[in-house]
Amino acid sequence: MKASLQNIFFRHKNPGTEKVTGTKNRKERKERFQRQTAFFNRYSLLFHALMSCLFVLIIESCSRRSVTGALAFAGSHTFAFLFNSLIIFASLTVVYLFRRRALMRIIISSIWLLLGIVNGCVLSQRVTPFGFTDFKCISDLMSMTNTQYFSRSQAICVVILLSLLTVFLVILAFKGPKFQGQPHRLRSVIMCGVMCVIMSAATSLAQDANWMASYFSNIAQGYSDYGFVYGFSSSVMDRGMNKPQDYSRQKIQRIEADVARAKQKKASFHVADSDNVVSDATDNKQPNIICVLLESFMDPAEINFLKTSEDPVPNFRSLSKNYTSGYLTVPVIGAGTANTEFEVLTGMNLRFFGTGEYPYKTILKKTNCESIASDLSDIGYGTHVVHNNGGNFYSRANAFSQFGFDSFTSKELMNIQEYTPLGSWPTDDILIRETEKALDATPDQSDFVYTITVQGHGAYPSEKILTDPEIRVSGAETEEKNNQWEYYVNQIHEVDKFIGNLTDMLSKRDEKTIVVLFGDHLPTMGLTEADMKSGNIFKTQYATWNNFGMKKKDADLTAYQLLAYATQQAGIYEGTIFTYHQTSRYKTDDQAYQNGLENLQYDILYGKRYCYNGYDRYPASDLQMGVEKTHIYSYRKNKDGSLSVFGDNFTNWSRIYVNDTKMSTTFVSDRQLVLSADHVEELTDGDILKVCQSSGKTIFRSTENSMTYYNSEPEGADPEI
Repeated sequence: MKASLQNIFFRHKNPGTEKVTGTKNRKERKERFQRQTAFFNRYSLLFHALMSCLFVLIIESCSRRSVTGALAFAGSHTFAFLFNSLIIFASLTVVYLFRRRALMRIIISSIWLLLGIVNGCVLSQRVTPFGFTDFKCISDLMSMTNTQYFSRSQAICVVILLSLLTVFLVILAFKGPKFQGQPHRLRSVIMCGVMCVIMSAATSLAQDANWMASYFSNIAQGYSDYGFVYGFSSSVMDRGMNKPQDYSRQKIQRIEADVARAKQKKASFHVADSDNVVSDATDNKQPNIICVLLESFMDPAEINFLKTSEDPVPNFRSLSKNYTSGYLTVPVIGAGTANTEFEVLTGMNLRFFGTGEYPYKTILKKTNCESIASDLSDIGYGTHVVHNNGGNFYSRANAFSQFGFDSFTSKELMNIQEYTPLGSWPTDDILIRETEKALDATPDQSDFVYTITVQGHGAYPSEKILTDPEIRVSGAETEEKNNQWEYYVNQIHEVDKFIGNLTDMLSKRDEKTIVVLFGDHLPTMGLTEADMKSGNIFKTQYATWNNFGMKKKDADLTAYQLLAYATQQAGIYEGTIFTYHQTSRYKTDDQAYQNGLENLQYDILYGKRYCYNGYDRYPASDLQMGVEKTHIYSYRKNKDGSLSVFGDNFTNWSRIYVNDTKMSTTFVSDRQLVLSADHVEELTDGDILKVCQSSGKTIFRSTENSMTYYNSEPEGADPEI
């Protein structure tokens, strides 16, 4: 007891001794930490191997949203599980190049885990898993905030988590441990190089032995069978097109010679032109061609378990019954509209590109590409795109320029007033008038109009949204699923009304017209092949309409064959790729047919362009945004101090610019915009006013004229509003 009191007294009365004791404890902790670090460094390769296996389990649990699913993957696809682990293990060897190995381990581990978490989040909203090209779609994703697809609260959570991780890594970079032994940098470099060689050899061996797939015909299934780490790594390494082994000038010339001979004879697998095309001696003008992408569209009757209170798509069904129609094999499911679109417009097969690649975001960023638009332009067509979504989404404005389109009317140039019940997407009825405007813009030409709908887009709410739905749905396994299907089916029902109204509008025009309508992919609803009457989740449907007597000739096609078949029925043989399809009998499983298509695609996009004799035959167009012009007529000060600007063709995306600076603007109508009183107070005599339709920093269209602001109102009456 006395000793204890002495110790307490001594501690309080002798701070120097306490300091020595604290220093000793810190030294002991440091030595213990160093011993532990030395132990981990000595057996680091073993720990890396264990960490890699653990990370694969975590990543697969996120992807499959089930720990048992991840364990089942490890048990039933053991080689794939170990191969995924090997990829992570190889990436961890990079830590030996640095002294702060703990920091590098955490950085590399965090990257893999974040990718796995992102993939899990992506798969909760779509069927297609996360790939490298999706990084190029981040700007598109951010433009979709506050929708059912991606909420602002989710964006905030992501930013917070990434910020916390960044702060932690910065602290670790300054305060974390350093490797204290001999660095052996040459040995570390050699080890990393050896791992790269091992990974390359192992990948080739595994693919040659068919233990791991070199190509995923079904990306979702490929990721499921072979793991996220391998699938994502494939999307990083495998981009663009590989040069075909037999690619040469002579090869391309032989293909073109065969096509020319077949075209000369007007050879056709289905029917000769005379069986299809109704001659009209009084009108030699080529028919208008309206191609309509129906977002996430399908006939609900194609789903085995679904029951509806009435037919939700009577107009589409009528077209299918009376005009050329069939199944359409598309390259994506649940998402990836731009890739189906790419195949339809170019006639190119996406299979020859890298895993999960979006050509709009890769090769088309810098390279022009022959398309149906450039081919029809060659024979005098006006070519237009109409879409009630953003002009920069999927980099479409750039892609359509590379394709050679004349004009593109995006949502920024439309006076959109009606939206789906969730407010997520515009309704499609506005596209009827916008399609008609595109046709009217070139009265002396035949036109190709590519119209893209959006109303059927997901996500579809599991809660009851429609209190009195026009179509009632049952048959799904849960009430939540029935709610989703009911919402989807009623939106598709509205799209079907759009189809009927579109053909009614076109039938009243005194012009020969062909309409081609197709679904871009099945909806994101977890459908399996067993659920589908077609037995294939990559099959949608297409239907056509015409007003000049073309005979019904049904055929099941791929997306890249669709417009070749439609134009062939109309007697139009134009374009490098399209005439190749028209003269090659559409045999998708024919090796020679696919080899020729691969060579032509490579030649046009990546090769020497032997098919054009080395020339840039189809340069990018100077794409005009919209087919209508806008003007400012006058401005007027209001009693509340604000400023009204009057003109024409304004939209919700119109903004008043003062001296080329965008100002916050209130949309009143297509003829009136208002600048707030706060901004008006900052105006000075001589400021230049104009109106632009914009998306972010991109200005799509500006008024043809501008006006100079003066504090006193300009002379002249305001237009009626």
